[in-house]
Amino acid sequence: MREAAIPSLKQHDLPSPLSPTLPVDEPNDKPASPPSPPLTPAKSSSPPPSEPAPNPEKAPEPESDPSESKDSDIVDMDTFRQLLELDDDATHDFSKGMAWAYFTQAEQTFKDMEKALAGQNLAQLSSLGHYLKGSSAALGLSKVQASCEKIQHFGQRRDEAAGEDVTESVALDKIKGLLSQVNDEYAAAESWLKRWYKENAVDGAEP
Repeated sequence: MREAAIPSLKQHDLPSPLSPTLPVDEPNDKPASPPSPPLTPAKSSSPPPSEPAPNPEKAPEPESDPSESKDSDIVDMDTFRQLLELDDDATHDFSKGMAWAYFTQAEQTFKDMEKALAGQNLAQLSSLGHYLKGSSAALGLSKVQASCEKIQHFGQRRDEAAGEDVTESVALDKIKGLLSQVNDEYAAAESWLKRWYKENAVDGAEP
């Protein structure tokens, strides 16, 4: 039996390894790139509208002490507090006694001033003004004190506000007007003091 002759293949008849029938993926030595982050919408340059802040309730203002509010121009509270510090207890007997003694003194002084004015006695008017000015200052009765000081100066025929001397007739006329004014100021101060001791002293009765 004869063996079939195997035909020899020429080199060009073999399929080339460089031209495969299927595409060959080339190896990629580079690391894989990370996935791109998802796109986010661009932020607006202007801030978002803020909600209106709640309006907190305003704390109520503390009520002012009646003795230091509308009547504070009648009495110098610093001076009056210093007087109250001399009291031994809550009865305020010492300062209250001073206040009631002042009432008696002032009423008599006003009567003496009226007599001195009627007699055109400027020297006496000046002396009485000086006297009542001091006792008013001790209680802190600033308005009465200021008016009495003016009476004192006009009794010396001197207008301190203008910085000049005045005639006797001008001085008497000024004092007449001041007497009417200081009586009203004294009445307001007396009422204030009596009300204060009635409301604040343990025993509010008059001494």
